Amino acid sequence: MALQFCGVGFSPIRYRGGLGARAVASESNATALRGAEEEKVKLGGSEVKVTKLGIGAWSWGDTAYWNDFEWDDRKLKAARAAFNASIDSGITFFDTAEVYGAGVMGAVNSETLLGRFIKERQQKESVEVAVATKFAALPWRFGRGSVLSALRNSLSRLGLSSVDLYQLHWPGIWGNEGYIDGLGDAVEQGLVKAVGVSNYSEKRLRDAYNQLKKRGIPLASNQVNYSLIYRLPEENGVKAACDELGITLIAYSPIAQGALTGKYTPENPPTGPRGRIYTPEFLAKLQPLLNRIKEIGQNYGKTQTQVVLNWLICQGNVVPIPGAKNAEQATEFAGALGWQLTDQEIEELRSVASETKPVIGFPVEKL
Repeated sequence: MALQFCGVGFSPIRYRGGLGARAVASESNATALRGAEEEKVKLGGSEVKVTKLGIGAWSWGDTAYWNDFEWDDRKLKAARAAFNASIDSGITFFDTAEVYGAGVMGAVNSETLLGRFIKERQQKESVEVAVATKFAALPWRFGRGSVLSALRNSLSRLGLSSVDLYQLHWPGIWGNEGYIDGLGDAVEQGLVKAVGVSNYSEKRLRDAYNQLKKRGIPLASNQVNYSLIYRLPEENGVKAACDELGITLIAYSPIAQGALTGKYTPENPPTGPRGRIYTPEFLAKLQPLLNRIKEIGQNYGKTQTQVVLNWLICQGNVVPIPGAKNAEQATEFAGALGWQLTDQEIEELRSVASETKPVIGFPVEKL
């Protein structure tokens, strides 16, 4: 997942314990777990395997965009429950970043929380969690050394000796070639198992791919904003380039930050910064699509959330990482696995969605 500007600036475990919460119309825990285990994929040309759906930890500890600008023990417990429910459902791929919940962006770093949750779970049983985190291409960071320095700090917060995937969070103002060299250095030093980028255009993606290829290192992934109502990766060549080069597209904001779940209406828009994006006017125009998503979901015994996540998975070479703030959400996400929409339904949803003007994206993705 990535920072959102809104106009203002692995091996799965075999644990099958019961869940304290259950999403409406979701599959049983055992079925969801089996579906997750059966749908593992490699990240690009790397050897890292993850389930076809991961969990984004952007909201964990954040007080700048999520959580109504506050963080307390109740939200901490909910985040911990989201982590455990994900594991129980067979979803063991987690995406975080050094800037999530960091400094002015939050109360506690998301990496710190994820590392804490992993350690707590490991004390109860042996689990293998695939962790992805990101390097922030801040203007004062120069060259390959800054990548390694930031990575070591991330590893310290996570309490890990290495991570499965390390990504450049966005293209830098300068020093991009050095950043890519830094990713290669991280692989060669055994600090990461795979490397990727985020918010990269087709040209930047190809350049990064070719630079790493010279060192015999595959570019595993490009994490971009991609959902049924934000299909820029299909239109700007990024999705096609990922497919051509064997780079996994990791989709952040795959449920449009909740707008595609049916939770919000013109009378009940989201709070905080999201309210400036998903306005009552926008949500009113979205209703025909939401109604059709709901109808299709009812035919499968699935929720709207599960339908839109499955739609992304059906595009092929796409791993959605919806953000889970509590156990109910995490359990519901797992129900997007183990089944698939028909080709006709996939194209119908794309057609209906095309009538909605895309929401705002990340500013640098067109550079």
